[in-house]
Amino acid sequence: MTNLPLITQYFPDLSEQQRQQLAQLPELYREWNAKINVISRKDIDNVEEHHLLHSLAIARFTRFGDGVRIYDIGTGGGLPGIPLAILFPQAHFTLVDSIGKKVRVAEAIAETIGLTNVTAIQERGERLDGPCHYVVSRAAMPAGDLMRIAQRVVDPKDQIGALPNGVIMLKGGDLTEELKPYRRICSIEEIEQYFPDRPFFENKKVIYIPL
Repeated sequence: MTNLPLITQYFPDLSEQQRQQLAQLPELYREWNAKINVISRKDIDNVEEHHLLHSLAIARFTRFGDGVRIYDIGTGGGLPGIPLAILFPQAHFTLVDSIGKKVRVAEAIAETIGLTNVTAIQERGERLDGPCHYVVSRAAMPAGDLMRIAQRVVDPKDQIGALPNGVIMLKGGDLTEELKPYRRICSIEEIEQYFPDRPFFENKKVIYIPL
């Protein structure tokens, strides 16, 4: 089983089950990626840092408690939803993608590692029904499009988490124009503060917009 030195460095308090589940992911993504391209084939050898640890930046930003429902929009092969579901087994994650073969990858990986708090569905975000507490996404679409989906599915009144219900997205680069409509309410956290001395995370951010 693959060791994950970076993840265990930054998340030293994982249970043995969480370690085992996370440790299965690199090989599973390699196997599935050979059949269905859900991660750039040039990047598959960097899956721990570039994909799993990146997804878990959300877990450094906030924690999802008992009964919290999260939609992962544009999940692809299950990122960031699957790593987050491992860390927060008492929350429920719905992995959503419009491409059926990617949904099948996410579903198969979740089943293989024994995740019971994940549902994978093929659907366009614009056609989803709620309710959920949070929407998460990993560079799947522009912030405005994601917010329009979130306004359909997030119930701002059913507050059970420490963080007001809303959208948490992973994005990189210059987001000035994209986030201009939300500049008064959004929070922007640099991921390199969570994972220092990792050049990959320079200019990568966690964006939170409450609803």
